[in-house]
Amino acid sequence: MELNQLRCFIAVAEELHFGHAAQKLDMLPSALGRYIKLLEEDLGTRLLSRSTRNVSLTPHGALFLDDAKEIVSMADQLQQRFKKLARQNAGRLRIGAIDSATINLVPHVLHIFRDNWPEVDIQIVEDKSSKLLPKLKSGRLDLIFIRPTEQKDEALESQFLFYEDVVLAISEKHRLAQCSEIHVNDLINVPMIVPERRVRPHSYDLTLDLFDNASFKPQLVQIADEKQTIINMVAAELGAAIMPKWVSRMSALNVKFIPLANEYINVRHKLALSAVWVKDSRDETRDNMMKVVMQELAIISQKY
Repeated sequence: MELNQLRCFIAVAEELHFGHAAQKLDMLPSALGRYIKLLEEDLGTRLLSRSTRNVSLTPHGALFLDDAKEIVSMADQLQQRFKKLARQNAGRLRIGAIDSATINLVPHVLHIFRDNWPEVDIQIVEDKSSKLLPKLKSGRLDLIFIRPTEQKDEALESQFLFYEDVVLAISEKHRLAQCSEIHVNDLINVPMIVPERRVRPHSYDLTLDLFDNASFKPQLVQIADEKQTIINMVAAELGAAIMPKWVSRMSALNVKFIPLANEYINVRHKLALSAVWVKDSRDETRDNMMKVVMQELAIISQKY
């Protein structure tokens, strides 16, 4: 007695029609009839009464039907249980990333990682650094790509990855749009759009640090927190903004992105990207991902 035979019998018993049951099982009626015949021979009794027009259950067939359904159901549940265990054993990786990391780093390494470990279930959460850290420490994430924190957390392990380049976003109609590079003194009387510091502290500090040694104070305008909104405000000629270089890939009509002069390297060091995970935690899947990240780091960093 085989499971396929039981499935065939159940289909015929429910449909009471060989043609309909065969269609339901996606098989030929003749093949279906052979399975039923073999099952009846194994059991030593007839389960179905057949005529040229009708199919019906025999008393033994009616008695056998409930048990057959239970056996098939138990077999299906057992199969699903072990398939689930196989997926769990294959691994799961929950990654958190700030927007900068989701632009290039995460897609680049995921492509390579999936080629080598296609069975791993990967989940991606995009959020700010301040929101991702609690999720990592509470066990809801396995690996995060964030801005490094000012104070070291002894419960966490981190790996510095690279610094991002920064640019000035300015309306194409502004006089500075013709410059090949930007110096601080060029920004006198230019309103600077910044997010609220409590929302995006790294982005806020990035702008202020540029003016550390300037002879004037910047005109700060706090009207937006999200990068796309800030670019839209720049396009509307409401001010300029210091932003990561990768934002130049975002849809932005009438906006020019100009690099800062080389003398402002200290500002660039404000936009570091690090990988962080829980210290002393064993996770082969996470470690495999970090191997890919470090192997591809030279290529990835060039995109920033």
